[in-house]
Amino acid sequence: MFIDTHAHLTSDTLVNDTQQILARAQANRVDKIVNICTDEESLKAGLLLREKNPWVFNAAATTPHDVEKEGESFFPFVEQAVYQKQLIAIGETGLDYHYQHSPKEMQKKYLERYLDLSRKMDLPIIFHCRDAFADLFAIADGVSAVLHCFTGSLEEAKKALELGWYLSISGIVTFKKSQVLQEVVKYVPLERLFIETDAPYLAPVPYRGKVNEPGFLPETAKMIAYLKQISIEEVAKTTKESAEKFFRF
Repeated sequence: MFIDTHAHLTSDTLVNDTQQILARAQANRVDKIVNICTDEESLKAGLLLREKNPWVFNAAATTPHDVEKEGESFFPFVEQAVYQKQLIAIGETGLDYHYQHSPKEMQKKYLERYLDLSRKMDLPIIFHCRDAFADLFAIADGVSAVLHCFTGSLEEAKKALELGWYLSISGIVTFKKSQVLQEVVKYVPLERLFIETDAPYLAPVPYRGKVNEPGFLPETAKMIAYLKQISIEEVAKTTKESAEKFFRF
C-alpha cells in the first residue's frame, strides 16, 4: 500500500470529483492521503472530507506565492485548526524565489510564523522551496520537515539529509529531462524518501499533461524502484513506514 504525502484534493480542480478520485486511489493501493489546504475554502472542504473519509488527513498553510495576498487572513484559520488538533502537519509553507509572486521578506515573515506554530504545537512541517535553499536552510534548522516535490541539486539534497529532513518525490522524476532528480533519488536512502502526486499538478508519465490524481502515484513508485534497482513493493513498504513515522498517523 502507498501513501500520497501531498495532494490538493480540495483545490478548485478536484473538489467536485473527490469521491470518485478517492475510489480510484484505493483501487490503486493508496490507503492514506495528506490533503494540502492553502486557503479558507480548501481547509473547510478538507475538514469535511476527512469526516467522510478518515484515511484522508489535512495539512494547511499559505504557500509562499500567496502570502502577500492572503497570508494574514488565512493564518488564524490554520492556527485554530492546529489548536483543535485537526491538522497532522503545517504546510505547505516555505520560500519561492523563482517566481517571487510575493516579496522575499514577506515570504520569510510567514515562514517564521508557521515555523513558530510548528514548534509550539509539535507538528511536522511541509516545505515548498524553489531557488531559495540557502535561506530556507538558515531559517528552518532544527525542525521536523519534508521538502515537498523536491527538485533541487544533489548538494541541496545532502544538506537536507544533514538536517534530518525527508525528500518527497513527485511525478517529475518520471520525466525524460529529470536526470538530476533521478540521480538524487539514486543517492538518497529509501527510508528518507516520500512519494507524492501534488495532484492536480505534475502527472507522471504515462499520464503527463492530464489532471493528476492520487491513483497515479504507483507510476512514480515504479520509477523510484527502477532507479534504485529494487522492487516496487519495497518502495511502497519503506516510504509508507517513513511517512507514518513522520506524520504520526
